Amino acid sequence: MSSENTFESLLDSLKAATTRQDLEVVKAHFFGKKGFLTQKMKALSALDGAARKEEGQRLNTLKQTFQKALEAKRLALEEAVLQQQLAKEKKDVTLPAAPLEEALGCRHPLSVALDEMIEIFQVMGFALKEGPEIEDDEHNFTALNIAPHHPARTSHDTFYVKEAPFLLRTHTSNVEIRTMRRESPPMRMISPGRVFRSDSDATHTPMFHQVEGLVIEKGIHMGHLTHCLKTFLKAYFGKDLPMRFRPSYFPFTEPSCEVDVQIPSVEGVVEGAEPKWLEVLGCGMTHANVLRHMGLDPSEHQGFAFGLGVERLLMLKKGLSDIRAFYANDVRWLKHFGAFSLASQRAG
Repeated sequence: MSSENTFESLLDSLKAATTRQDLEVVKAHFFGKKGFLTQKMKALSALDGAARKEEGQRLNTLKQTFQKALEAKRLALEEAVLQQQLAKEKKDVTLPAAPLEEALGCRHPLSVALDEMIEIFQVMGFALKEGPEIEDDEHNFTALNIAPHHPARTSHDTFYVKEAPFLLRTHTSNVEIRTMRRESPPMRMISPGRVFRSDSDATHTPMFHQVEGLVIEKGIHMGHLTHCLKTFLKAYFGKDLPMRFRPSYFPFTEPSCEVDVQIPSVEGVVEGAEPKWLEVLGCGMTHANVLRHMGLDPSEHQGFAFGLGVERLLMLKKGLSDIRAFYANDVRWLKHFGAFSLASQRAG
Protein backbone atom coordinates (compact mmCIF):
# COMPACT_ATOMS: atom_id res chain seq x y z
CA MET A 1 0.00 0.00 0.00
CA SER A 2 1.54 3.29 -1.09
CA SER A 3 2.14 6.20 1.21
CA GLU A 4 -0.19 8.35 -0.93
CA ASN A 5 -3.43 6.49 -0.37
CA THR A 6 -6.60 7.62 -2.10
CA PHE A 7 -10.02 6.93 -0.72
CA GLU A 8 -10.74 4.54 -3.59
CA SER A 9 -7.53 2.60 -3.03
CA LEU A 10 -8.33 2.25 0.66
CA LEU A 11 -11.79 0.86 -0.18
CA ASP A 12 -10.19 -1.59 -2.61
CA SER A 13 -7.74 -2.70 0.11
CA LEU A 14 -10.67 -3.14 2.48
CA LYS A 15 -12.48 -5.38 0.00
CA ALA A 16 -9.30 -7.43 -0.57
CA ALA A 17 -8.68 -8.02 3.17
CA THR A 18 -8.82 -11.68 4.20
CA THR A 19 -7.97 -11.46 7.93
CA ARG A 20 -8.68 -9.25 10.94
CA GLN A 21 -5.04 -8.16 10.80
CA ASP A 22 -5.55 -6.89 7.23
CA LEU A 23 -8.50 -4.85 8.44
CA GLU A 24 -6.44 -3.22 11.18
CA VAL A 25 -3.78 -2.23 8.67
CA VAL A 26 -6.31 -0.57 6.34
CA LYS A 27 -8.00 1.12 9.32
CA ALA A 28 -4.67 2.59 10.40
CA HIS A 29 -4.06 3.95 6.88
CA PHE A 30 -7.39 5.75 7.11
CA PHE A 31 -7.63 6.88 10.76
CA GLY A 32 -3.95 6.77 11.88
CA LYS A 33 -1.75 9.77 12.71
CA LYS A 34 -0.46 9.80 9.15
CA GLY A 35 -3.61 8.30 7.66
CA PHE A 36 -5.79 9.60 4.85
CA LEU A 37 -8.47 11.23 7.01
CA THR A 38 -6.02 12.77 9.48
CA GLN A 39 -3.99 14.44 6.71
CA LYS A 40 -7.10 15.76 5.02
CA MET A 41 -8.42 17.18 8.29
CA LYS A 42 -5.12 18.99 8.91
CA ALA A 43 -5.35 20.55 5.44
CA LEU A 44 -8.69 22.17 6.30
CA SER A 45 -6.94 24.99 8.13
CA ALA A 46 -5.51 26.29 4.84
CA LEU A 47 -8.96 26.77 3.29
CA ASP A 48 -11.30 29.77 3.62
CA GLY A 49 -14.65 29.55 5.40
CA ALA A 50 -16.95 28.34 2.60
CA ALA A 51 -14.38 25.94 1.11
CA ARG A 52 -13.53 24.60 4.58
CA LYS A 53 -17.21 23.88 5.31
CA GLU A 54 -17.71 22.12 2.00
CA GLU A 55 -14.54 20.03 2.37
CA GLY A 56 -15.42 19.19 5.98
CA GLN A 57 -18.82 17.85 4.91
CA ARG A 58 -17.18 15.81 2.14
CA LEU A 59 -14.67 14.30 4.58
CA ASN A 60 -17.42 13.46 7.03
CA THR A 61 -19.29 11.61 4.27
CA LEU A 62 -16.12 9.70 3.35
CA LYS A 63 -15.59 8.82 7.02
CA GLN A 64 -19.12 7.40 7.37
CA THR A 65 -18.78 5.46 4.12
CA PHE A 66 -15.47 3.97 5.24
CA GLN A 67 -16.82 3.03 8.69
CA LYS A 68 -19.80 1.22 7.16
CA ALA A 69 -17.56 -0.65 4.73
CA LEU A 70 -15.14 -1.53 7.53
CA GLU A 71 -17.93 -2.91 9.77
CA ALA A 72 -19.49 -4.87 6.91
CA LYS A 73 -16.12 -6.44 6.09
CA ARG A 74 -15.51 -7.27 9.76
CA LEU A 75 -18.84 -9.10 10.02
CA ALA A 76 -18.17 -10.95 6.75
CA LEU A 77 -14.78 -12.17 7.99
CA GLU A 78 -16.26 -13.26 11.36
CA GLU A 79 -18.98 -15.20 9.56
CA ALA A 80 -16.38 -16.88 7.32
CA VAL A 81 -14.34 -17.93 10.36
CA LEU A 82 -17.48 -19.28 12.06
CA GLN A 83 -18.46 -21.31 9.00
CA GLN A 84 -14.96 -22.78 8.78
CA GLN A 85 -15.12 -23.73 12.44
CA LEU A 86 -18.55 -25.31 12.06
CA ALA A 87 -17.34 -27.29 9.05
CA LYS A 88 -14.46 -28.71 11.09
CA GLU A 89 -16.63 -29.55 14.10
CA LYS A 90 -19.64 -31.02 12.33
CA LYS A 91 -20.83 -34.46 13.39
CA ASP A 92 -21.79 -37.36 11.22
CA VAL A 93 -25.47 -37.86 12.08
CA THR A 94 -25.42 -41.24 10.34
CA LEU A 95 -23.28 -42.73 13.12
CA PRO A 96 -25.01 -45.30 15.37
CA ALA A 97 -26.85 -43.84 18.36
CA ALA A 98 -25.39 -44.09 21.84
CA PRO A 99 -26.50 -47.11 23.91
CA LEU A 100 -29.92 -46.54 25.48
CA GLU A 101 -28.61 -46.64 29.04
CA GLU A 102 -25.94 -44.01 28.29
CA ALA A 103 -28.35 -41.81 26.36
CA LEU A 104 -30.97 -41.76 29.12
CA GLY A 105 -28.48 -41.08 31.91
CA CYS A 106 -29.39 -41.81 35.52
CA ARG A 107 -31.33 -40.49 38.46
CA HIS A 108 -29.60 -38.15 40.89
CA PRO A 109 -28.91 -39.65 44.36
CA LEU A 110 -30.85 -36.79 45.94
CA SER A 111 -33.94 -37.65 43.88
CA VAL A 112 -33.66 -41.27 44.96
CA ALA A 113 -33.19 -40.32 48.64
CA LEU A 114 -36.10 -37.87 48.57
CA ASP A 115 -38.40 -40.51 47.09
CA GLU A 116 -37.30 -43.01 49.76
CA MET A 117 -38.05 -40.54 52.57
CA ILE A 118 -41.45 -39.61 51.14
CA GLU A 119 -42.38 -43.27 50.81
CA ILE A 120 -41.40 -44.01 54.43
CA PHE A 121 -43.50 -41.13 55.77
CA GLN A 122 -46.47 -42.00 53.57
CA VAL A 123 -46.43 -45.55 54.98
CA MET A 124 -46.53 -43.91 58.44
CA GLY A 125 -49.72 -42.05 57.45
CA PHE A 126 -48.32 -38.66 56.45
CA ALA A 127 -49.92 -36.77 53.54
CA LEU A 128 -47.67 -35.10 50.96
CA LYS A 129 -48.09 -31.31 50.65
CA GLU A 130 -46.26 -28.79 48.45
CA GLY A 131 -46.07 -25.00 48.33
CA PRO A 132 -44.37 -22.00 46.70
CA GLU A 133 -40.60 -21.47 46.74
CA ILE A 134 -41.06 -17.67 46.46
CA GLU A 135 -42.81 -16.78 49.70
CA ASP A 136 -43.97 -13.74 51.61
CA ASP A 137 -42.82 -12.56 55.03
CA GLU A 138 -46.04 -13.66 56.72
CA HIS A 139 -45.85 -17.35 55.79
CA ASN A 140 -42.07 -17.69 56.05
CA PHE A 141 -41.53 -15.81 59.33
CA THR A 142 -44.41 -14.09 61.12
CA ALA A 143 -46.87 -17.01 61.28
CA LEU A 144 -44.04 -19.20 62.57
CA ASN A 145 -43.45 -16.96 65.61
CA ILE A 146 -40.16 -15.62 64.21
CA ALA A 147 -39.72 -12.13 65.67
CA PRO A 148 -38.95 -9.12 63.41
CA HIS A 149 -35.48 -8.78 64.97
CA HIS A 150 -34.59 -12.46 64.45
CA PRO A 151 -31.29 -12.85 62.49
CA ALA A 152 -32.98 -15.22 60.00
CA ARG A 153 -34.77 -12.19 58.58
CA THR A 154 -31.58 -10.33 57.63
CA SER A 155 -30.33 -10.12 54.06
CA HIS A 156 -27.12 -11.91 55.16
CA ASP A 157 -29.08 -15.10 55.88
CA THR A 158 -31.97 -14.84 53.43
CA PHE A 159 -32.38 -14.19 49.70
CA TYR A 160 -34.89 -11.38 49.16
CA VAL A 161 -36.43 -10.37 45.84
CA LYS A 162 -36.94 -6.74 44.82
CA GLU A 163 -40.71 -6.83 45.27
CA ALA A 164 -40.74 -6.76 49.10
CA PRO A 165 -41.80 -8.52 51.24
CA PHE A 166 -41.12 -11.55 49.02
CA LEU A 167 -38.13 -13.85 49.47
CA LEU A 168 -36.89 -17.33 48.62
CA ARG A 169 -38.23 -19.56 51.39
CA THR A 170 -35.70 -20.52 54.05
CA HIS A 171 -37.57 -23.71 55.03
CA THR A 172 -40.59 -25.69 53.88
CA SER A 173 -42.44 -24.76 57.07
CA ASN A 174 -44.31 -22.23 54.94
CA VAL A 175 -46.29 -25.19 53.55
CA GLU A 176 -47.30 -26.19 57.07
CA ILE A 177 -48.79 -22.72 57.66
CA ARG A 178 -50.67 -22.78 54.37
CA THR A 179 -51.99 -26.27 55.11
CA MET A 180 -53.14 -25.39 58.64
CA ARG A 181 -55.04 -22.39 57.26
CA ARG A 182 -56.68 -24.52 54.60
CA GLU A 183 -57.47 -27.71 56.56
CA SER A 184 -58.65 -28.63 60.02
CA PRO A 185 -57.10 -31.07 62.52
CA PRO A 186 -56.38 -33.88 62.83
CA MET A 187 -53.56 -33.68 60.29
CA ARG A 188 -50.31 -35.47 59.50
CA MET A 189 -48.30 -33.95 56.67
CA ILE A 190 -44.81 -33.66 55.21
CA SER A 191 -43.59 -30.87 52.94
CA PRO A 192 -40.48 -31.79 50.93
CA GLY A 193 -38.73 -29.36 48.61
CA ARG A 194 -35.97 -26.90 47.90
CA VAL A 195 -35.04 -24.15 50.35
CA PHE A 196 -32.58 -21.28 50.12
CA ARG A 197 -30.16 -19.65 52.57
CA SER A 198 -27.17 -17.39 52.09
CA ASP A 199 -24.57 -19.91 53.15
CA SER A 200 -21.89 -21.87 51.27
CA ASP A 201 -19.05 -24.16 52.40
CA ALA A 202 -18.19 -27.88 52.52
CA THR A 203 -21.32 -28.67 54.55
CA HIS A 204 -23.71 -25.90 53.38
CA THR A 205 -25.04 -24.79 50.01
CA PRO A 206 -27.20 -21.76 49.10
CA MET A 207 -29.89 -24.17 47.87
CA PHE A 208 -30.64 -27.50 49.52
CA HIS A 209 -33.56 -29.88 50.17
CA GLN A 210 -35.66 -30.32 53.28
CA VAL A 211 -38.45 -32.58 54.44
CA GLU A 212 -40.54 -30.97 57.17
CA GLY A 213 -43.26 -32.79 59.03
CA LEU A 214 -46.22 -31.66 61.11
CA VAL A 215 -48.72 -33.52 63.27
CA ILE A 216 -51.69 -31.71 64.87
CA GLU A 217 -54.08 -33.82 66.91
CA LYS A 218 -55.57 -33.98 70.37
CA GLY A 219 -53.37 -35.50 73.08
CA ILE A 220 -50.05 -35.32 71.16
CA HIS A 221 -46.90 -35.32 73.32
CA MET A 222 -43.11 -35.77 73.06
CA GLY A 223 -43.40 -39.55 73.18
CA HIS A 224 -45.21 -39.50 69.84
CA LEU A 225 -42.49 -37.30 68.38
CA THR A 226 -39.59 -39.50 69.50
CA HIS A 227 -41.32 -42.69 68.31
CA CYS A 228 -42.04 -41.11 64.91
CA LEU A 229 -38.42 -40.05 64.36
CA LYS A 230 -36.97 -43.36 65.60
CA THR A 231 -39.25 -45.25 63.21
CA PHE A 232 -38.23 -43.06 60.28
CA LEU A 233 -34.48 -43.20 60.93
CA LYS A 234 -34.54 -46.98 61.39
CA ALA A 235 -36.39 -47.37 58.08
CA TYR A 236 -34.06 -44.99 56.22
CA PHE A 237 -30.73 -46.30 57.53
CA GLY A 238 -31.92 -49.92 57.61
CA LYS A 239 -30.93 -50.47 61.22
CA ASP A 240 -31.35 -49.17 64.73
CA LEU A 241 -28.99 -46.29 65.47
CA PRO A 242 -28.41 -44.86 68.96
CA MET A 243 -30.21 -41.50 69.20
CA ARG A 244 -30.09 -38.60 71.58
CA PHE A 245 -32.26 -35.49 71.89
CA ARG A 246 -30.46 -32.27 72.87
CA PRO A 247 -32.37 -29.21 74.08
CA SER A 248 -32.32 -26.43 71.49
CA TYR A 249 -34.29 -23.37 70.39
CA PHE A 250 -36.62 -22.85 67.45
CA PRO A 251 -39.15 -19.99 67.45
CA PHE A 252 -41.98 -22.23 66.21
CA THR A 253 -41.57 -25.13 68.67
CA GLU A 254 -41.45 -25.38 72.47
CA PRO A 255 -39.76 -27.42 73.81
CA SER A 256 -37.28 -27.79 70.93
CA CYS A 257 -34.60 -30.42 70.32
CA GLU A 258 -31.74 -31.31 68.04
CA VAL A 259 -31.53 -35.00 67.19
CA ASP A 260 -28.15 -36.74 66.96
CA VAL A 261 -27.42 -40.26 65.80
CA GLN A 262 -24.33 -42.30 66.58
CA ILE A 263 -22.50 -43.34 63.42
CA PRO A 264 -19.79 -45.97 64.06
CA SER A 265 -17.88 -45.30 60.84
CA VAL A 266 -18.04 -42.43 58.37
CA GLU A 267 -15.51 -40.97 55.97
CA GLY A 268 -12.59 -39.56 57.92
CA VAL A 269 -13.25 -41.75 60.98
CA VAL A 270 -10.87 -44.67 61.54
CA GLU A 271 -12.41 -48.11 62.04
CA GLY A 272 -12.41 -49.03 65.71
CA ALA A 273 -12.29 -45.39 66.79
CA GLU A 274 -14.77 -43.93 69.26
CA PRO A 275 -18.23 -43.62 67.60
CA LYS A 276 -19.21 -40.08 66.65
CA TRP A 277 -22.48 -38.27 67.35
CA LEU A 278 -23.78 -36.36 64.35
CA GLU A 279 -26.74 -33.98 64.18
CA VAL A 280 -29.39 -35.04 61.66
CA LEU A 281 -32.49 -32.90 62.28
CA GLY A 282 -34.35 -30.46 64.48
CA CYS A 283 -37.77 -30.95 66.06
CA GLY A 284 -40.10 -29.96 68.86
CA MET A 285 -43.66 -29.52 70.07
CA THR A 286 -45.59 -26.96 68.02
CA HIS A 287 -45.44 -23.58 69.76
CA ALA A 288 -48.70 -22.36 71.32
CA ASN A 289 -48.33 -19.02 69.48
CA VAL A 290 -48.24 -20.85 66.13
CA LEU A 291 -51.42 -22.75 67.02
CA ARG A 292 -53.14 -19.54 68.09
CA HIS A 293 -52.02 -17.84 64.88
CA MET A 294 -53.80 -20.63 63.00
CA GLY A 295 -56.97 -20.16 65.05
CA LEU A 296 -56.46 -23.29 67.19
CA ASP A 297 -56.77 -23.57 70.97
CA PRO A 298 -53.46 -24.92 72.45
CA SER A 299 -55.38 -26.42 75.37
CA GLU A 300 -57.40 -28.54 72.94
CA HIS A 301 -54.96 -29.33 70.13
CA GLN A 302 -51.27 -30.16 70.38
CA GLY A 303 -48.74 -31.12 67.78
CA PHE A 304 -45.13 -31.67 66.88
CA ALA A 305 -42.95 -30.64 63.96
CA PHE A 306 -39.60 -31.69 62.60
CA GLY A 307 -37.30 -30.69 59.78
CA LEU A 308 -34.54 -32.76 58.23
CA GLY A 309 -31.98 -31.99 55.54
CA VAL A 310 -32.04 -34.50 52.69
CA GLU A 311 -28.41 -33.86 51.78
CA ARG A 312 -27.32 -34.25 55.40
CA LEU A 313 -28.96 -37.65 55.84
CA LEU A 314 -27.74 -38.90 52.47
CA MET A 315 -24.18 -37.80 53.31
CA LEU A 316 -24.35 -39.80 56.54
CA LYS A 317 -25.78 -42.84 54.79
CA LYS A 318 -23.12 -42.81 52.04
CA GLY A 319 -20.18 -41.59 54.15
CA LEU A 320 -19.69 -38.29 52.28
CA SER A 321 -17.93 -35.24 53.68
CA ASP A 322 -18.49 -32.46 51.08
CA ILE A 323 -22.02 -31.41 50.17
CA ARG A 324 -20.82 -29.55 47.07
CA ALA A 325 -20.25 -32.88 45.29
CA PHE A 326 -24.03 -33.19 44.89
CA TYR A 327 -24.03 -30.26 42.47
CA ALA A 328 -20.71 -30.83 40.63
CA ASN A 329 -22.48 -32.66 37.74
CA ASP A 330 -19.90 -35.45 37.62
CA VAL A 331 -21.78 -38.41 36.10
CA ARG A 332 -19.21 -40.88 37.45
CA TRP A 333 -19.83 -39.63 40.99
CA LEU A 334 -23.59 -39.67 40.53
CA LYS A 335 -23.61 -43.28 39.33
CA HIS A 336 -21.27 -44.40 42.12
CA PHE A 337 -23.35 -42.91 44.95
CA GLY A 338 -26.68 -44.55 44.51
CA ALA A 339 -28.14 -43.29 41.23
CA PHE A 340 -29.53 -45.98 38.98
CA SER A 341 -30.10 -46.27 35.26
CA LEU A 342 -33.30 -44.90 33.82
CA ALA A 343 -33.05 -47.59 31.14
CA SER A 344 -32.93 -50.39 33.75
CA GLN A 345 -35.75 -48.71 35.67
CA ARG A 346 -37.88 -48.69 32.51
CA ALA A 347 -36.98 -52.30 31.76
CA GLY A 348 -38.00 -53.29 35.28
